[in-house]
Amino acid sequence: MAMAASWGSNRGFAESRVPLTTRIRGALGGLQPAMARVGSFIVAHPKDVAGMTISSLAEATEVSEATVVRFCREVGIDGYSQLRLGLALELGARSEVDDRFEGSTDISPEDTLASAVEKILYADARSVEDTAKSISMETLAAVVGHVTNARRIDIFGVGASGLVGLDLHQKLHRIGLISFSHIDPHQAMVSAALLDDTCVAIAISHSGVTTDTIEALATAKKKGATSVAVTNAPRSPLAAAADYVLTTSAMETTFRSAATGSRLAQLAVVDSLFVGVAQQRFEESMHALDETRRVIASKRVHGTE
Repeated sequence: MAMAASWGSNRGFAESRVPLTTRIRGALGGLQPAMARVGSFIVAHPKDVAGMTISSLAEATEVSEATVVRFCREVGIDGYSQLRLGLALELGARSEVDDRFEGSTDISPEDTLASAVEKILYADARSVEDTAKSISMETLAAVVGHVTNARRIDIFGVGASGLVGLDLHQKLHRIGLISFSHIDPHQAMVSAALLDDTCVAIAISHSGVTTDTIEALATAKKKGATSVAVTNAPRSPLAAAADYVLTTSAMETTFRSAATGSRLAQLAVVDSLFVGVAQQRFEESMHALDETRRVIASKRVHGTE
């Protein structure tokens, strides 16, 4: 019999540890254009903004001072003075590597292969590190409990997010859970319509605005399934459609469409979820892993083990 999740509450974990610029970056997709312009400027120039007056920031981003104040409230900051203090604290805790890549990991035609690789690896490492700080242990524990006891788990995602969904599917399948991963939008909707309150639906989208993924999750929730979103945008439509949101904090390079940092951040969340579920049903999981490992062993070249 699978045990329910037993971790205690860890409310405030994400908020207290995640860097301010990371929080702002994750909120950009849900902000109005003027406020998003303020946020993008802060993420790109945190040292400058830490020393700016509110009027200077408003002028630099071509918005009113009132818009800057609204921006602070939208991202959960009491006021502009708290924004500057938060930036100062974050900057003081940064490493030399963080300072070197401050503002941008964009890759230009002038970059050498070595410098391009250095930027990519930095962005990837920061994505995983910031995701570890952003994820709520309380939320993760709740999702682990639902997945552990679900009759069926359906996973939705397209593009690179769909590939992450396939990874989660094969992990859950290997420990004996009934799971399906849908990268075809029509098949996702058909499957979502067949779920009920004994099921869990997990939707994965970096931006949180992919309509196919949102519609599939919303349909699953309407049918009674527990709905979970894995996204970099906690204020997005996908997050709004979910019962639980597991937040990533990915730092992307110029080639955003290649989904480098976001894919690794999503995989970090998927791995955390999988390990939590496997731990809760430890004996069943180990037995299933042993059985599947045994049948796959015959497919290896003789003498390579």
